[in-house]
Amino acid sequence: MTIKRRQFLTTCGLTTLATHIPLLTAQGKLSLNTVLKPPRLQVGDTVGLIAPAGIVDAKDIEAAQKSVTQLGLKVKQGKHILERYGYLAGRDGDRAEDVNLMFSDRSIKAIIAMRGGWGCNRILPLLNYSLIRSHPKILIGYSDITTLLLAINARSQMITFHGPVATSTWNQFTMNYFQRILFNGEAVTMQNSNTKEVRVEIIAPGKARGKLVGGNLSVLSAMVGSPYLPSWNKSILFVEEIGEDIYRVDRMLTQLKTAGILNQIAGFIFGQCTNCSLGDEPSFTLMQVLQDHIVPLRIPAWYGSMIGHIKDKFTVPIGVEVEINANLGTIQMLESAVSA
Repeated sequence: MTIKRRQFLTTCGLTTLATHIPLLTAQGKLSLNTVLKPPRLQVGDTVGLIAPAGIVDAKDIEAAQKSVTQLGLKVKQGKHILERYGYLAGRDGDRAEDVNLMFSDRSIKAIIAMRGGWGCNRILPLLNYSLIRSHPKILIGYSDITTLLLAINARSQMITFHGPVATSTWNQFTMNYFQRILFNGEAVTMQNSNTKEVRVEIIAPGKARGKLVGGNLSVLSAMVGSPYLPSWNKSILFVEEIGEDIYRVDRMLTQLKTAGILNQIAGFIFGQCTNCSLGDEPSFTLMQVLQDHIVPLRIPAWYGSMIGHIKDKFTVPIGVEVEINANLGTIQMLESAVSA
């Protein structure tokens, strides 16, 4: 094996040593119980753009760079960002390498996924979770990026962020939450804007506290049974979806129920189910399905939070302590998600 080959394996975490040895404190004690907060962003910082899932092209990157530079940030592209392998942005090892390299690159202060699609689940065994934990930094995206956010939160014990990808619509609403949470380090209260298009529908009233965990429902469901999911105990679960018939949403929630996940959570938020249809057959409404699954849990829950495949979206920190109010549809952060 050449030195170059060994360096690649170490970077990608393909060896047992790189992936599975727990980190130790100076006193020799395990330190994985401490959840790390990545450093906050500052104007002038460099962020890395990666394509860990679906294909992107040069026009996507050009548009993404314009959006990111509006925030006062510089951009560095992943080594394999324009590669193609079927419907994926390169082979699994290459996409994993870009993730690992961005975390190890000290000039990079945050990592923004270009887009979702499919493919992140395939690279989970190739990520170097010890390396990632030793170089904590902001990782943000949504849709298929849910996989990376949950796996890194679980295996590296680091706060990650469900929010815009680089090709999202970076409007004032989206940029406001991004800047307040990731630049200013504020513990914000997320509340829908006053619009008739996005309204809160209460499933069950009340308040609850817990660690905020979740993401895209179909992606999360595909991870059930894997070793890449965080603890659900007394957590606040949020999900969102796009383009699924209601019976499929029912099927995925049933999977979370039979896997024992729903019975552990302290609160539930369904963001947006964008373009979710009743289908051609007789059907329940989405609210009927949500009530069937969630009301028996006797926990606060609502539908309609501004999370998901929509233009106006929150930046949602995964792993921070929050208090939710289902009556108002609010998510109140009880701590900053980034370090000074």
